[in-house]
Amino acid sequence: MTEEKKLSERIPIDFKGVIKTILNEPIPGHMKNWFYALGATPLVLFVFQVITGILLTFYYVPSPDLAYQSVKHITEEVRLGFWIRGLHRWGSNLMVIAIFLHMIRVFFTRAYRKPRELNWIIGVLMLITTLGLCFTGYSLIYNQLSYWATTVGTNMIKEIPILGDLFLRLLRGGEVVGINTLTRLFDLHIGFLPTFLFVLILLHIILVRLHGVSRLEGMEDDEVYGFYPEHVYHVAIIALFLLTVMSALTIILPPGIGEPADPNFTPLHIKPEWYFFAIYFILKYIPLKLGISLVILFLITMTFWPFIDEFLRKKYPTVKWHFIFGSIAIIIFLIFTVYETIVY
Repeated sequence: MTEEKKLSERIPIDFKGVIKTILNEPIPGHMKNWFYALGATPLVLFVFQVITGILLTFYYVPSPDLAYQSVKHITEEVRLGFWIRGLHRWGSNLMVIAIFLHMIRVFFTRAYRKPRELNWIIGVLMLITTLGLCFTGYSLIYNQLSYWATTVGTNMIKEIPILGDLFLRLLRGGEVVGINTLTRLFDLHIGFLPTFLFVLILLHIILVRLHGVSRLEGMEDDEVYGFYPEHVYHVAIIALFLLTVMSALTIILPPGIGEPADPNFTPLHIKPEWYFFAIYFILKYIPLKLGISLVILFLITMTFWPFIDEFLRKKYPTVKWHFIFGSIAIIIFLIFTVYETIVY
């Protein structure tokens, strides 16, 4: 009896059939264009983040007394430590960019339309979870900027209607940012959030497999090609390209460590990472509670946009609401982000 037959008796699944089905999945011809094949990029970056994150945990110590020193040790003394940390840091930035670009492509091509509304909602949750990973990861450095950015960021959570105080206590574990906060952020960063994101990615892929890759409006008769080998090669090239870019960025702009956190000294200028600049701008110039409410309203609108768009298109069929709403959102985001980048 062959080993394959023994395995099939114990696990009655037609593995050959499953693999053949996956490799022969029909892919619309427009996916040969790199811009339309951005969906695999966040997945590749997620894999890089998991690998580099695990390696960093070998040396990182989630303690206010040792966190900064452990990051410094990784950066300056561990062999290739600066490279692994640089891959992790730049990988998180590129992952945010990749998800942004993929969602923009999906939004403007209306690839969220029926029956793919749920996949769009999962995509929004993936973006929010990724931003949560970025926030918690940045906080773990425990230098001056990350400590006070965490303090300001968690203070904003308090302004969330109804549940703000509860979320603040759960996240901080006390009145101020301290040992409980760092431990909880570490647990979120290496445990809950990556697991949740993995589940979302898995659901996203399953739904894509069930529904098939969406075709562009007006190109329903587009030619198709097999998932393997061409699309697999695309993904492999993307992975190698991303590894090269992240390595180059690490060499050219190596990750710094700054000054250790000092709860008794507040820096003059506290800014979040660039992907939070637009929210930071809004909350800086309008009342905090109103700003938080506007951000929540925007997130709710974006989450359920496929249903909102369908309703608007039925009522006003000649108006391209997704172009109007999407263009306004992107322009506002770019203006606020650039403004906060150039204004100190």
